[in-house]
Amino acid sequence: MKRLFLAAALMGALGPAAAQDKPAVTYDAELAKSLGANDMGMRNYVLVILKTGPNKMTDAEGRKKMFAGHFANIQRLAAEKKLVLAGPLDGVEGRRGIFVFNTPDIEEAKKLVATDPVIVNGEMVAEYHKFFASAALMAVNDIHAKIQKPKD
Repeated sequence: MKRLFLAAALMGALGPAAAQDKPAVTYDAELAKSLGANDMGMRNYVLVILKTGPNKMTDAEGRKKMFAGHFANIQRLAAEKKLVLAGPLDGVEGRRGIFVFNTPDIEEAKKLVATDPVIVNGEMVAEYHKFFASAALMAVNDIHAKIQKPKD
């Protein structure tokens, strides 16, 4: 409650002057449409939480190959605009990573996840959730390509 009050107090203290300092943002209907945004700038996705599975691969070479395939699969799905976002988690309670898929359909997401070697080998299992978030996530991969330094 203190944080909420503090945030409200700060917003009140900044008042209209803070709003004047912000550059005017113009609604871009074409961009919104291209990203699949609704009137609030939001859209449906499927969030997948990757958790530790029943089969830990102990063979070092096999494990290396499996994870190379995992990362290649991520790259392929992102290039196909099916995977919006992916990344590792901290491993707490067996949660090891996330995927956000460009689909509102859990069954379609399951088919996409089934192509991943960590799932095929049972190293990880997937938990599926409907996810409603900013349509701007659809631009993450394009922006990331512009800020990732090329490998020498």
